[in-house]
Amino acid sequence: MKTALVTGANSGMGLTTTIELVKQGYHVIMMCRNTRRGKVAWISAKEQTRSEELTLMQCDLGNLGSIRSFAEEFKKKFSKLDVLVNNAGVVSLKRRLTDDGFESHLGVNHLGHFLLTNLLLDELKAAEQGRVVTISSGAHKWGKMDFDDPHFEKGYNVAKAYGRSKLANVLFTKALAKRLEGTAVTSNAVHPGAVSTNIGIDRKTEFGKGVHKVLKPFFQTAEEGAATAVYLATAPELSDVSGKYFYQMKEIDVSEDASNEWLAEELWGWSEERVGL
Repeated sequence: MKTALVTGANSGMGLTTTIELVKQGYHVIMMCRNTRRGKVAWISAKEQTRSEELTLMQCDLGNLGSIRSFAEEFKKKFSKLDVLVNNAGVVSLKRRLTDDGFESHLGVNHLGHFLLTNLLLDELKAAEQGRVVTISSGAHKWGKMDFDDPHFEKGYNVAKAYGRSKLANVLFTKALAKRLEGTAVTSNAVHPGAVSTNIGIDRKTEFGKGVHKVLKPFFQTAEEGAATAVYLATAPELSDVSGKYFYQMKEIDVSEDASNEWLAEELWGWSEERVGL
């Protein structure tokens, strides 16, 4: 049986992606930060799929130690990984830092997934045809990398911080694809469209719910957003496609910065240093 790991699997696109993959015959590992919310989602996914092929595992992508512990646990339970969906993401109106002192968008959305993916590469290579699917966003187009002030110590702005992390997702996807040339593992990114999920709602105060009510008619549902991620994870015709960016099942172009190979290499080296690889 094929295995898939979905990060941020407890709500929105992550939960929908999980359910769709189980329906397509995958055993899905649901990686969640919050164990209580994860348990609720795990029960819901079992009910919706009428399947037992679901494993719940806890990991905080904002903590490098937690990611390393997760990878060790994963390796004890599973010898291969067919699909890794790097889906989890944060949006924070205020500047926040991860446990390791990274600005939260770059820390969770990029660096957490960067470390996780690298730690699971052997398991991905052990699969008949491994796939890494990273959820980016059209927001990458206004993102700018700044290695002098990567964590917004000078002038924080949520849109700029989110955009930077999503640009990092595309650069990571391309640099990873290059490193995986000659293997059976592919690496692609997804722009899911404006998806109505809990992202952007403050976890403690629920600030941001009003914004959602106003914008909801313009959003895709989590199902529509997840469809392209599931397509990239499963479609036989994409077994040789790597280093690309997809929207609504089609390959589309990325911004000039996102296709800058030199920038992708610089980010890779910088990221390796930060996560201790």
